[in-house]
Amino acid sequence: MGVENFIDAATTGKRKAKRARVLLAAKLKTAAGDLDVRLRDLSRKGALVECEVVPPVGESVLFHRGSTTVPARVAWTGAKRVGLEFDYMIDENEVLVQLRRTSTEVAQPRFRRPRLFGEDLSEQERKLAKSWAAAVGIAVPGE
Repeated sequence: MGVENFIDAATTGKRKAKRARVLLAAKLKTAAGDLDVRLRDLSRKGALVECEVVPPVGESVLFHRGSTTVPARVAWTGAKRVGLEFDYMIDENEVLVQLRRTSTEVAQPRFRRPRLFGEDLSEQERKLAKSWAAAVGIAVPGE
């Protein structure tokens, strides 16, 4: 996830801030206690979260994700979703930090296109290509 996940506010109706669609764990501190929530949408002005226990509209909460903690109010609720309006706009860098992989997450290998004509394959790539060819019924020369 990155900057390309920001949705232009001009194409999304009345929103005035760019927002990023995400699926991350976050917390809400409410008058009733701490809630584990799923962060679905994040902008400088607010957030959309999903949770099992929905706080009432108008309640003051504290949104917490990673190093970002910001006071907010519940602007709307519906079907286990809560729209949060932050008390102040957070810095765009704080939004971007939430989109980057944290150091505690397991690094996934990045996709790399298959090699093309004239390029050498590694031994692992060669084995993978041969097993794929055999699986789909392609004869491999030199076998």
